[in-house]
Amino acid sequence: MSASQSSMSGTGEAGVRTVVWFRRDLRVEDNPALAAAARSAGEVVPAYVWAPEEDGPYYPGRVSRWWLSQSLKHLDASLRRLGAGRLVTRRSADAVVALLDLVRSTGATHLFFNHLYDPLSLVRDHRVKELLTAEGITVQSFNSDLLYEPWEVLDDDGCPFTMFAPFWNRCLCMPDPAAPLLPPKRINSGDLSKCPMDELIFEDESERGSNALLARAWSPGWQNADKALTAFLNGPLIDYSVNRKKADSTSTSLLSPYLHFGELSVRKVFHQVWMKQLMWSNEGNHAGEESCTLFLRSIGLREYSRYLTFNHPCSHEKPLLSHLRFFPWVVNEVYFKVWRQGRTGYPLVDAGMRELWATGWLHDRIRVVVSSFFVKVLQLPWRWGMKYFWDTLLDADLESDALGWQYISGSLPDGRELDRIDNPQFEGYKFDPHGEYVRRWLPELARLPTEWIHHPWDAPESVLQAAGVELGSNYPRPIVELDAANSRLQDALSEMWELEAASRAAMENGMEEGLGDSSDGPPIDFPQELQMEVDRQPVRHATQTPMTVGRRREDQMVPSMTSSFVRAETELTADFGNISEESRPEVPSNMHLQPRTEREETVDDGTSNAVRMNGNHHQHNLQNNTRRVLGVAPSVSEASSSWTGREGGVVPVWSPPAASGHSDTYAADEADISSRNYLDRHPQSHTMMNWSQLSQSLTTGWEVDN
Repeated sequence: MSASQSSMSGTGEAGVRTVVWFRRDLRVEDNPALAAAARSAGEVVPAYVWAPEEDGPYYPGRVSRWWLSQSLKHLDASLRRLGAGRLVTRRSADAVVALLDLVRSTGATHLFFNHLYDPLSLVRDHRVKELLTAEGITVQSFNSDLLYEPWEVLDDDGCPFTMFAPFWNRCLCMPDPAAPLLPPKRINSGDLSKCPMDELIFEDESERGSNALLARAWSPGWQNADKALTAFLNGPLIDYSVNRKKADSTSTSLLSPYLHFGELSVRKVFHQVWMKQLMWSNEGNHAGEESCTLFLRSIGLREYSRYLTFNHPCSHEKPLLSHLRFFPWVVNEVYFKVWRQGRTGYPLVDAGMRELWATGWLHDRIRVVVSSFFVKVLQLPWRWGMKYFWDTLLDADLESDALGWQYISGSLPDGRELDRIDNPQFEGYKFDPHGEYVRRWLPELARLPTEWIHHPWDAPESVLQAAGVELGSNYPRPIVELDAANSRLQDALSEMWELEAASRAAMENGMEEGLGDSSDGPPIDFPQELQMEVDRQPVRHATQTPMTVGRRREDQMVPSMTSSFVRAETELTADFGNISEESRPEVPSNMHLQPRTEREETVDDGTSNAVRMNGNHHQHNLQNNTRRVLGVAPSVSEASSSWTGREGGVVPVWSPPAASGHSDTYAADEADISSRNYLDRHPQSHTMMNWSQLSQSLTTGWEVDN
């Protein structure tokens, strides 16, 4: 996408009419496109085009659509108060066609919009500029979503960064981001009474009951986002460095949904937190100063997610480290169903998945726990997990979620290595030391003593009976033993390195294309139950009947707190045949993986040790031959810039926040950082990373949360 950043001053010519295309910038404050249109001496047509079918498998989930509908209502009311009349809405299967029709019908001479950086938006924006420019329309685009544009942040050689720490350090050394813009005082929209307008339907009857519960805990809209920012700055921010790891209380900003939908300006967040940091630094408040530093790093992670997606647009589909292409993922829809329903037998994992199911929200640390369990213990394809997060999170964000899942699956040079499994029991006592989070979301374990709350399978039978817990009946036994999972993981890693070595040897022998990798086989399609059933409908005009939203899967609904938590396992009979998906030549194709059947759950100690020893020996040889080194990642890290925490859940329990204070349980976190090998040169943009040349560097612990 070309950077057509333009002057904020308007042309001042008579007869100028500008269409302002709103997308994920649903605010009137610090909105460069709207400000530029308002400064022109002409009329402004604010417009929103709803074309979710263009997103293919990433059709917005129920909670995301609820938030969007509320945010658009809030934006429409704000525009009316500014004199802009109404927000013109269009429903279409092709946003570019809808925009072209809107420009023609209104007689507009200009189109202004703000940049997005995901692959679909990059292609769409380029097409918009081409078609409308050919029509004689002046098209201008602006930076509204980032502190700095991706093409502005480069290393000393003029190449994109491939690690977060040097990227963020460079950002901090650049000139200060521009100050946020004030809302326009007045917007002249002209007469829009005859402008065609479609009614947008974001929910069906089956979703309204669940959506009504969301309004009890969240207030979408850009003015409410400003209130949430003020509440965070004057409250939890000062103790953020101490409390951010607590999953059982309000400890994070809760701003990620507002940032995703553009209701809150990231420049405003940066400047206000920076001012707090300067104030606390002058007062000698080192704890508050450290809290600001950590929170600003979380803003940096969000920046980095867009930066990574822009420079590597396949990051939501393919691993960025080339050897991860050979990992033999387990294709097991039963495991996937048990994970998303919160019946794995590991309390912290199950509590997190049930909170996500019921509320569309997860604390960032719990997101790391459940995604790590998904990838390393169950060894399910990481794209399945990313797609489920997309369908169920309020702050579902393609760029941030891709960064998070790539990080967890070891696909980033500064991410977690895939060969280490985090024990959910130990993670539980780190992030939920008193068991309150587990008790909130697993009522069947509520009477268990804290000593056993995160590992009930070890509790004496008398303790289980007194607590009313019957393992295998009202709460499941662990679906996979961690020792067996570790043996299976080492076996898979050994297989991955063998395939990688064979492919490299074939290439060195003159077969330029090698033996192929998992990307060359049939794709591992999303499970049928994960596919969003969407009714495709053509472009509709205002005179037609309103569109209805297609059918949604039942997992989008809030489950019953009594029946759904205790139900029998239903085995799935899955057809693993390929499912065709919409494809576009402009956008990177779906990742191809080599599926493998589920390995045995139990491996005796002798076999386990042999596999581990052989895998390590083989890996050592590969390191000498290919200069690839697997490092050691921090035990607890953030995987996504949008991963923030929330106290309690939307429903049915709302408890007061816990008192602030540092727990010794978290002390080991900061110490679990070791040196790592990194690449000594950067690949070109829009290419698969090849980390064959590595050099020593200090690790970057992603010890921030958002």
